[in-house]
Amino acid sequence: MDPDIALFVDVVQAGSLAGGARAWRLSPAMVSKRIARLEARLGIRLLHRTTRRLTLTETGAAFHAEVAPLIAGLRVAERRVTHRGGEPAGPFRVTAPTSFGRIWVAPYLSGFLARYPALRLSLDLTDDFVDVMGERVDLAIRITAAPPNGLAAHRFAVNRRVLCAGPSYLERAGTPVSIAALAGHRLLAAKGQLPWRLTGATVAGESLIETNSSEVVREMALAGAGIALRSLWDVADSLADGRLVRILPRYEGSVAVGIFGLHAPVGAPAAVPALIAHLEAVWRDAAWMT
Repeated sequence: MDPDIALFVDVVQAGSLAGGARAWRLSPAMVSKRIARLEARLGIRLLHRTTRRLTLTETGAAFHAEVAPLIAGLRVAERRVTHRGGEPAGPFRVTAPTSFGRIWVAPYLSGFLARYPALRLSLDLTDDFVDVMGERVDLAIRITAAPPNGLAAHRFAVNRRVLCAGPSYLERAGTPVSIAALAGHRLLAAKGQLPWRLTGATVAGESLIETNSSEVVREMALAGAGIALRSLWDVADSLADGRLVRILPRYEGSVAVGIFGLHAPVGAPAAVPALIAHLEAVWRDAAWMT
């Protein structure tokens, strides 16, 4: 089958040329060119394209209804052949949050890939929301309180978050002995992270710095700039060696927030349960897994 037809199906599913381009790892200009080539070959207009919207023509909708099930069936057949015997093989796309993926996923992939040399792994690190189905992601590792409906969700652990600060900051500003005392301290948080919703309390306020990076928040806490609410997977080593000090230990982030592996409810490749099992094994003794 013409691969441009499969591209057309994925563009419609993504809802935009840009979404289709991300899924196929092409430029939007190339996707537009290939859709135009398909339209020219068929002698019909499939899509109405503007800078903001993409909609199917009446003929395009009818064509999509015919070919989308065929493409889906071909992909299922390809996966069955590629993964015959249950051995993970072929392309495998994984996404994870930037910091978590850098610290807790990337360093542990070598052994996994050595075990399954026929895999072609793609790892995308991003803090943006990723449409697992629309962008053809096989496994998305996500830190959330509410996994989206329509996906299978494997919970690795509670994402434990604790209040902490550098020793130099506490020497200058004093150690708060109550939640109310935080009102007189410098707080550090990335955009959208305040107010802090803790077990038994909510902390409002403004961050000393405006940033979209949680890594910046961690580095400023280590430098003694203020108090932060950080995930244990991010700061356990710093707490253990004294570079950070935990404060108000009876308060933690909400236990509803977890670290999940998300994937399609049916038809997931054999590499998905294999990587989930691998990560659980290598993370087993990590402090944040308790």
